[in-house]
Amino acid sequence: MLQNITNTHKITNKAQYISNPSELSDVIENYLFNIFEKELNTPNSVLLSYKPIAIKKISAYISGKINMPASIGITGETASGKSTITKDLIETIESFGSEFGIPDIITRVNTDDYYYDRSDMVKKAGSFSEFAKNYDLDSPDALELELMCKHIMELLSGKAVYLPKYDMSGTAIRHDNYTFAKPSKIIISEGLFTLTNKVRDAFNFKIYVDIPENIKRDRFYIRAAERGLGDSADIIYSNANKKASFYIRPCKDISDIVLSGAADRIKYKNFLNKIIGLIQEIYY
Repeated sequence: MLQNITNTHKITNKAQYISNPSELSDVIENYLFNIFEKELNTPNSVLLSYKPIAIKKISAYISGKINMPASIGITGETASGKSTITKDLIETIESFGSEFGIPDIITRVNTDDYYYDRSDMVKKAGSFSEFAKNYDLDSPDALELELMCKHIMELLSGKAVYLPKYDMSGTAIRHDNYTFAKPSKIIISEGLFTLTNKVRDAFNFKIYVDIPENIKRDRFYIRAAERGLGDSADIIYSNANKKASFYIRPCKDISDIVLSGAADRIKYKNFLNKIIGLIQEIYY
């Protein structure tokens, strides 16, 4: 797990004798720095940039210096790969929790489920494609982000909540109080507007997924065909790009970590497993 880090058992030995979480956090921080820097300098890295505060916060959680649930918010432009990265993160963390008998390790709150119900407008327009031509889905105002923030804060405080579920098949129906969500050690959310003003303060860790324009465009049109957007796809893509400059791209500057949406999926899991491997060295 911790290949290419000198004397991996050293940190295990140190952890056995360090009772002060602050001191242990400093030790972990040095090891995390090596992991991040090595990945950052690897060809086709999953990591494009990070702020030192990211390592400090991760170290504080691993060491127990911060003893409370953590919340992770992931954003990026349409078709950037944020949903895939989130899926891989969840699967990797759940696998770790299962292996070591850690219950309720992660809960997902899907930002897209907070789109307002606009089913009546879709029916009136005759189809979702026609509805989308005259309704701006690429604005934070299209979602009830205040409710999302409330749900995340409740989960972080140890309360179970019922989350909404939005129908992405083209009905624009939102089913409220649909999914039962238990509080867990990690709350994770992703979406176009996950780190916009109304909800960003709910997250301890902010991650931005960046991607070259040509790859993003190709992915968008494949998805548009799957969703039956028809001739409205061009309008939606143009509007999404325009709105991204206002609502999404600025989130890159306030993010703790910037990931590549074009990197190989296996590399994401390998990078995360190096961090998880550090936890295993200390506690298991």
